[in-house]
Amino acid sequence: MPEDQIYDAHEKALSLNLDGTIFGSFAEIGAGQEVARWFLRVGAASGTVAKTISAYDKEVSDQLYGTGTRYVSRPRLQAMLESEWKQLLTQLQATRGANTRFFAFVDTISARNYSGTNDCHGWVGLRFLRHPGDAPNDIILHINLMDPSNVQQQEAVGIFGVNLIFAAYHALASAEEVLASVFEELGLQRVEVDCLEWSGPAFANWNREEVHALLVVGGYAEAVVFQADNQLVPPNELLYKRALVLAPGRFDSVTSLHADLILNTLAQLQAEELKESKGGLGLFCLSVADSSAPDRKVSAQEILQRVVLLQQIGYGVMLFRAQELYKMSAFANRYTNSRIHFAIGLSVLLRILQDSYKELAGKLLEGIALLFKQNVRLIVYPMTVEELRGRVTADQLTGWRWKETDGNVNADDVHPAGPVDSLYRYLLQSRFILAAKPKLV
Repeated sequence: MPEDQIYDAHEKALSLNLDGTIFGSFAEIGAGQEVARWFLRVGAASGTVAKTISAYDKEVSDQLYGTGTRYVSRPRLQAMLESEWKQLLTQLQATRGANTRFFAFVDTISARNYSGTNDCHGWVGLRFLRHPGDAPNDIILHINLMDPSNVQQQEAVGIFGVNLIFAAYHALASAEEVLASVFEELGLQRVEVDCLEWSGPAFANWNREEVHALLVVGGYAEAVVFQADNQLVPPNELLYKRALVLAPGRFDSVTSLHADLILNTLAQLQAEELKESKGGLGLFCLSVADSSAPDRKVSAQEILQRVVLLQQIGYGVMLFRAQELYKMSAFANRYTNSRIHFAIGLSVLLRILQDSYKELAGKLLEGIALLFKQNVRLIVYPMTVEELRGRVTADQLTGWRWKETDGNVNADDVHPAGPVDSLYRYLLQSRFILAAKPKLV
């Protein structure tokens, strides 16, 4: 098939079936057997399908793949991949190994349940040979299913799996090419990939951190996590039931005082909040949107420079597609019911209050309402009067007033222009916004 042409899932599955050198097995748990079904229904399935299996029952799954892991988890997926690959080679290596590029496709998915109360996500894995007899290559992805119905999610999983297998043999020149191929027919609204790992000679030129950033820069995920210890995990595992302190900003330069911003806020969390959660967690937040130039996206290289600086002071980083705090908190609320505390400098508060919120019909009022309806508190740290004057001048703000104390301006001593000041006083008095007194630069 011509490499520069876009094909749908039907054409991709059929082309793989007609390639006599590609042969493998499918093991799918959850969301039906939608990937295997494509290969079975397009014709010539015997050319590609060695076996399909779907171990829905937990006891059956444990007998096949072992106990001690959650059923929708990376360890379970890894156990499935190892088991299916070993069985495939045991049965077929002697007779077909010299001329066959084997693969094992596995997934374990939590699609939308009957009540619609579950986290719709899963793990997808592929082990494959680029050439007969080569060392195997693995690619493992964590996905979020965004469709509203179980049937639509099943369909998306099927297309996603076909695309992944096809990409392994026809679109593996770069991570960008693989992701573009995997998302064909799906767009960027039906599935997210927020964690991607790989091993094997086919990926020798891939850079781990750049690919992780690419998931957001390229629009394939709303957010990803860079942990302080560099271990890759999807956001749902890290944020689950945690009391969060999120510190958004540009962070063009970083000092140890930025670590204090999170540390001080974590120390202020109420004991009741911590007791009802799985503990407190502090993360810096970056956005691929450039607040100084709304139409520009920050490059992966720029992001990684800032990520490294922030990791060096001891905290992980959440990289978001959006820069609006109400979108960040909405994302975090997918995985936790605990209060979200934004630890911000006064400069971030200025951006919140001056933002035009053009994408919202209710403009500023709707943006503020969307933020604070989500059990959110802003802990605002002071900035020097020189920095504040510079920001007001740079952003061409007029009518703002403030009072300084020892060369610093606190959140409760600043007054936005016009009627916004009345809204701001209400947020302060209602303790949606809290003024933090420690001096931070």
